[in-house]
Amino acid sequence: MPKAMVVHETGGPEVMVLEEYDPGFPGPGEVRVRHMAIGLNYLDTYYRSGVYPIKRPFIPGGEGAGEIVAVGEGVNDFAPGDRVAYVFPIGAYAEERCVPAANVVKLPGAIGFETAAALMLKGLTAEFLLHRTFRVGPEHTILFHAAAGGVGLVACQWARHLGARVIGTVGSDEKIPLALANGCDEVIQYRRENVVERVKELTGGEKCHVVYDGVGRATFRDSLDCLRPFGMYVNFGAASGPVEGVSMADFASRGALYATRPTLFTFTADRARLMDMASNLFHAVENGVISAHITGRYPLSRAADAHRALEGRLTTGSVVLVPDE
Repeated sequence: MPKAMVVHETGGPEVMVLEEYDPGFPGPGEVRVRHMAIGLNYLDTYYRSGVYPIKRPFIPGGEGAGEIVAVGEGVNDFAPGDRVAYVFPIGAYAEERCVPAANVVKLPGAIGFETAAALMLKGLTAEFLLHRTFRVGPEHTILFHAAAGGVGLVACQWARHLGARVIGTVGSDEKIPLALANGCDEVIQYRRENVVERVKELTGGEKCHVVYDGVGRATFRDSLDCLRPFGMYVNFGAASGPVEGVSMADFASRGALYATRPTLFTFTADRARLMDMASNLFHAVENGVISAHITGRYPLSRAADAHRALEGRLTTGSVVLVPDE
């Protein structure tokens, strides 16, 4: 019987327990996928720790790639043997699982399972950030926090291809070369440099058109101070905790700023939009615009170790879980 990492009580990484798990035959509109690779994302830790409440027990993980082994009633676009990937709903930390067919996309032959698993959530996030939330182009200067992280590496590569000037922030000197090699024109080491002052210096006082912030509480105020009038603050995560105590005056006093909190779930809820986003992402991968930059692989049974590394900020790029041998 297949196995899965199950959470019965929220808490630290140790609450994930490897158990036998029967996903059953896919129901109407579902497909059963045998995973070849599973994506690891900071979002997974929010569910595991209870930051995002969810009914227990549950299986973490929001993205995966593999082969279809069975299809449910009414599924006509997929067949056993198809190579596929998906994002949402959670439940990916499993050797096999059933997924709504509406969330699944077929993989082009040139894209491997690990690449797909590493890029569905991060890559589609970068897609909606750069192409749909604020359409980045050659006329823009952007600031991207955590530029050496999973989303950051993908987004900065893509933003450079789109012609933008890309300023990234990182938390250690070791990450600077990585960010520079993956799309950043300039990199600010925020532990020893003042981000706001460096942005002003780098832009001649003009500051940025848009700030992409997946960190949240720790970077919110500085992010606003890095924006020029009519600039846009885009928050898409809360690695340091959620943004709190926000006043509309924060945006007015800095020059009529815009602010938004988009989510991948909202963008991918529409099947046609998901297909368009995935096509754009796969095209960028196939043409060498972006790469997954997979830096770590953990057996599924060692998902707790992967979480510890992720929460300890010991990872760069993308990390994937693979079936135990």
